[in-house]
Amino acid sequence: MITQEVAAYGLVSTMADSALTAIQAPLKQQYREDPDAARVTLRAVGHLDEGVSCSVETGRAIAQAGLHPATGGDGTQLCSGDMLLEALVACAGVTLRAVATSLGLNVRGGSVRAEGDLDFRGTLAVDKNVPVGFTEIRLSFDLDTDVSGADLATLQRLTERYCVVLQTIINAPSCTISVSS
Repeated sequence: MITQEVAAYGLVSTMADSALTAIQAPLKQQYREDPDAARVTLRAVGHLDEGVSCSVETGRAIAQAGLHPATGGDGTQLCSGDMLLEALVACAGVTLRAVATSLGLNVRGGSVRAEGDLDFRGTLAVDKNVPVGFTEIRLSFDLDTDVSGADLATLQRLTERYCVVLQTIINAPSCTISVSS
């Protein structure tokens, strides 16, 4: 849901529509001419640490993930569920900014919030009928903008359509898992 409330967290854009268009135009042309050039494999690497934790290389720092307190963690390590929601917020915020910039919509600031509901009985195998993972995720934007209701609806629709993390959650991809020693 996109609202016009001013919120505490800033969505600050420093790129004008013309700058974004100038950067993306040659990429779009290349991808039209060579669709294979648009296919990129993103990677994440983690290292198993002592205890029940895994350090993930983020490209900027090492993020150490561990058990959520509801599963026995002490709260000093990142919860991978929180990290999923953080990735959703980051992707949705960047996507909204890019869409607003492309449409020439003035979004002065705002916030993006994701909440997800988990029942840890599934994760801890307390009840096999309880699903493991999020059962509901809510994504919301509180924007400082004067754009019309119709423009807000377009902004929401296009943000939903082009947000990679959101679309991955909504349309789960096939996954393969392997273990080796």
